[in-house]
Amino acid sequence: MWSGSPQPEEGLLPPLTAVPGSWKSVGAHREPPGALGETSAGEKAQGEEGPTAAQLDVSRLRSSSMEIREKGSEFLKEELHKAQKELKLKDEECERLYKVREQLERELEELTASLFEEAHKMVREANMKQATSEKQLKEAWGKIDMLQAEVTALKTLVITSTPASPNRELHPQLLSPTKTGPRKGHARHKSTSNALCPVVCPAAGRALTPDKEGKEVDTTLFAEFQAWRASPTLDKTCPFLERVYREDVGPCLDFTMQELSALVRAAVEDNTLTIEPVASQTLPTVKVAPIECGSSSSNTCALSGLARTCRHRIRLGDSEGHYYISPSSRARITAVCNFFTYIRYIQQGLVRQDAEPMFWEIMRLRKEMSLAKLGFFPQEA
Repeated sequence: MWSGSPQPEEGLLPPLTAVPGSWKSVGAHREPPGALGETSAGEKAQGEEGPTAAQLDVSRLRSSSMEIREKGSEFLKEELHKAQKELKLKDEECERLYKVREQLERELEELTASLFEEAHKMVREANMKQATSEKQLKEAWGKIDMLQAEVTALKTLVITSTPASPNRELHPQLLSPTKTGPRKGHARHKSTSNALCPVVCPAAGRALTPDKEGKEVDTTLFAEFQAWRASPTLDKTCPFLERVYREDVGPCLDFTMQELSALVRAAVEDNTLTIEPVASQTLPTVKVAPIECGSSSSNTCALSGLARTCRHRIRLGDSEGHYYISPSSRARITAVCNFFTYIRYIQQGLVRQDAEPMFWEIMRLRKEMSLAKLGFFPQEA
């Protein structure tokens, strides 16, 4: 053992001495005692400050993560809200477009329906106009035929038989005695004829000489005719026509079948009666109305109801039904139609004659009605 502190020899290491607390671990380098004290103190202080800093770092991390989470949540909420708004706008736009589409479909259906209705209406109107036109054309052709016949008769009656140049063939009384032959009946003496006083007509204002055949003007009838001739009319209430209706037209058209007689009279007055000849091989094809009393056969007169051979048939207005008539009934209807035709000519100003010839022509037509009413008619060939 050494009593003093040993001195290290040069070149020799000092002996290792175990100093408690001077070494941290095995294999660590040796530190001086002061350094060891400082290191221990620093480590102690660092050991005390270490948990606090870690806690601060964790709290900072936590606060930053919370801030990030909050900001992310707010951003996501904003994006969600924005997406909801856009989706709502899209829904509203879709709903608006859906309503527009429904409105367009409804308008298209209404337009299609209106177009079809208008087309059907136009077709219906066109068919009605076509039917009316065809009917008017048919009536026009009938009126043309009737007018042509009337014009022919008018030319024969008016143009070829005027007071200045009478037609002696239509008026046999104007023929010379050598052509007409001896007259039958009462012959007036010349002296007696010359001694007759002229008949004065107040309406005419002049003297009317009796005709050579013994005709004499009835002053009352002539006055009524003059009043009617001043303003011709077809009104049956005027005195002239009222007398003719009462004395000639009414009795001449008074047949056994009263209902059909009234229809015939109305058709004659309206100038809508048509008389057609019937061929011998023609058979009736149209069913007659009940008022004909079974006169659908051409061997029965529809007006008199008697069994007669009917060579003519009548049609009233636009009716398609026909009524077969006997020669006697035809003569009565024809006599009345001739009278109405002549007075219509006078009303239209087609007859250019003096009052007296017109009056005697009307009297002749009245005479034909009277004869037809009594059953006299010309025999057909």
